[in-house]
Parts: sequence; structure tokens; C-alpha cells
Amino acid sequence: MSTGDRPLRSVLYIPASKPRALDKARTLPVDAIIFDLEDAVTAEEKGSAREMLAQTLAEGGYGQRMRIVRINGLDTEWGRADAEAVRGMNADAVLLPKVDNAAAVEALAEITGDLPVWAMMETPRGMLNAAEIAAHPKLQGMVMGTNDLAKELNTRFRADREPLLTGLGLCLLAAKAEGIAIVDGVYNAFKDDDGLALECAQGRDMGFDGKTLIHPAQVAVTNAAFAPSEEEIDLARRQIAAFEETEASGQGVAVVDGRIVENLHVETARKTLAKAETIAAMGE
Repeated sequence: MSTGDRPLRSVLYIPASKPRALDKARTLPVDAIIFDLEDAVTAEEKGSAREMLAQTLAEGGYGQRMRIVRINGLDTEWGRADAEAVRGMNADAVLLPKVDNAAAVEALAEITGDLPVWAMMETPRGMLNAAEIAAHPKLQGMVMGTNDLAKELNTRFRADREPLLTGLGLCLLAAKAEGIAIVDGVYNAFKDDDGLALECAQGRDMGFDGKTLIHPAQVAVTNAAFAPSEEEIDLARRQIAAFEETEASGQGVAVVDGRIVENLHVETARKTLAKAETIAAMGE
């Protein structure tokens, strides 16, 4: 399943140094897993975590879940060894932190070869260079690092995330222009389902494909928020039926719920149904 075809509603960070967490992730109803060698792993554990992750991925058992490995930056003492190791791992993509420009993607791709690259978008310079980063031929996805971005911008926390909207929007525009995946940043209060639901709704309305998560307790809310709703599925079916009926008769304009249905609406409707069918086939 290509990146464009697979749902990315829920993308869970898992520390690569925690055997129990690595094992539990095999049973969680998430669409993708970021196996983290960076922030979630102490300096003392970097080497052993890298070895354990390689063995764990070789053993498999993650089903249709996308397997993304976040390495340490190439400017750290662990980055190059991570990049060389992940090239031989049973992974779907490698995620590079703090990407400032397309040159950073190229430097990683020279090491990891044909493995698709994802970029953490979490610095002011990364926001300003989002278009060139997204256009790199090896890049298949972007992950918003909203915690780091907020720190770099010295913003105050707001539930509406207004201080971050410029950066989020720049990255969304860049990703959509190149047809690559983009997932929203984490919601830190993992016991606050209502707050999570509001932030998921905002991200979904903006156009994100899904959201990164820090805790399994966040999965259900996120999966529901980024999946087509029953209302959206019903509307999509009726739009397609009305449009096809009008085309077949060669008369008039298709109208559903008082709104004209054009080609672009039908294209969106078909994508909605395809996504819903894929999620249903996954049984999650």
C-alpha cells in the first residue's frame, strides 16, 4: 500500500528502547508507528535501542501499520549510525528531525538510498523552506513538531493554536502542492479527550491526514476524527448518484441538499468513499 493510499489517521510515537511498548504496538489500532530513536531515548541507550529496533522490526508482526523510524539528526554523534542502520531495517520510511532545508533531506537520502524520507517540520527555518523541502523527490511525508516549533517561536499555549497557524499552513500548502502526506503535531494532555477532539477537528478541517500521538489512550478519539463520518459517507454517495444520473440523462445540473454538484465534488466524494472502504477493510 503506497503512502497516498493508506490512512494515516493515528501516528503513534513508540520509544525504540522499550521492549514492552514495541510489543504492545503490534496490537494497537493505529495506522502508523514512529519508532523513536531520538527524543524518547537517552544518550546511554542510543546504541542498544538501535540494535533492538532492528531485531524487533525483523521479527515483524505490525501488520498493515506503517513503520517509520525517527533517527537522530545527522549533526549528532548518533545520526549517521542510525541512518546506516535504518537502511537495512524492515521499515517503510525514515524520519529526520529538525529539517531546515532540502539539503538535509538530500544528505540523509545519500545514506538511506531508496528508503522513503519523512521530515520533522519543527523549526522556523523549516517553515520558511517548506516548499523546497516538500519538493525533494525522496520526501514522502511531513510530521509537524509543534512542541519544538512553539519553543523556537516562544509562543504561549492557546487552545486554538493561533500562534502556530502560519507554520502549520505553510507546511500544509507545501505538502499538498507536492501530493505528499502530512500529519499534525501531538496533543500533550493525553488524558484530556475533549481537548484532543477539538485539536483533531481543527487539524482535520485544515487538511491534515492525521495526527501524531504520545499515548495509546489517544488513538480512538483520533481515529474517529480523521475517518470519514457517516454523514460524509452518505453525502458522498448521494453526490455521486446525483451527478451520474444527471450525466446519463444529459439534462440539467446535479443538485444535492440545495447545492450544485460539480466534477470536483464528485472527485472528493470518491476519495471519501475509498478512504472509508480502506479503513473498513483494515477492521479498525
